Amino acid sequence: MAIRFTTSLTAGLAAILFSSSALAAPINFLNVSYDPTRELYDDFNKSFGTYWQQKTGQEINFRQSHGGSGKQARSVIDGLEADVVTLALASDIDAIVDNTSLIKNKNWQKQFPQNSTPYTSTIVFLVRKGNPKQIKDWGDIVKPGVEIITPNPKTSGGARWNYLAAWAWAKHQKGGNDTTAREFVRQVYQHTKVLDSGARGATTTFVERGIGDVLLAWENEAYLAIREQPDKFEIITPSLSILAEPPVAIVDKNVDKHGTRNLATGYLNYLYSPAGQEIAAKNFYRPRNAQVLAKYKNVFRPLKLITIDKEFGGWRKTQKAHFDNNGVFDQIVAQNSGKQ
Repeated sequence: MAIRFTTSLTAGLAAILFSSSALAAPINFLNVSYDPTRELYDDFNKSFGTYWQQKTGQEINFRQSHGGSGKQARSVIDGLEADVVTLALASDIDAIVDNTSLIKNKNWQKQFPQNSTPYTSTIVFLVRKGNPKQIKDWGDIVKPGVEIITPNPKTSGGARWNYLAAWAWAKHQKGGNDTTAREFVRQVYQHTKVLDSGARGATTTFVERGIGDVLLAWENEAYLAIREQPDKFEIITPSLSILAEPPVAIVDKNVDKHGTRNLATGYLNYLYSPAGQEIAAKNFYRPRNAQVLAKYKNVFRPLKLITIDKEFGGWRKTQKAHFDNNGVFDQIVAQNSGKQ
């Protein structure tokens, strides 16, 4: 009888120890993001991980995946088990919604504040020190002899923002319309030396490989290049650009499978917290929090911005017209290559 009791007690203690060990084991958590957010989420994950462990006792094993936003969306569609997606534009998350059952709510942008965009950015020009080609606005980038670096809109979210900012500028010129805007954008791609698959690849081509005279860049990418090599580059802010709103979403089917729904909700909500907004600002993303934005007024100067909704009718309409197969971008590429 005593032997049985000892055996049962030992088994019970082992079960408790095993259970405690399982509870203490770090939980895996995957954020699938776009190309230039590597530094942002390195900093954010450290801050959120400390906050979450203090709040819940749960340790997180963060995993990050970065690449061109369109390619990242395709990876999730094809089976990459993201807990959350933090992509460059709404149409990439719409693609996940439209092609899978991974995100249950078709109105996913209503799940978090500001249409589920906790920070914003815009498009600027990065030029070499001294601005040797005297690039001051959009019209200057298609002058003879100017070589442009911008990513491929078929795979990169940042590239689509670049394209639309250029289109909008041309349309807003005297006598501008969609026909003149299309011709200007055609010239932009005629002057483009390299079409990388993502924004970070384009930055590498311009900054490290020394190719091109001007990089059409996310504002945060341009500032990062200046921070790392202040004596080599300058930022030129065009007269008109676009309000880039990179959105976030929970991937419902995956978080339910992984048991990470509460974690995912907390993670994305933390982006809107004062701490999260401060981290965004320090990584050169424009915070939504007005108080945090005011602290960085010398970095984030006011500029004239158009929006995707007012200028182009929203992302669903724009994606179909400009970037889907046989859309305007494909037609421009064919025209420039002499195939149309």
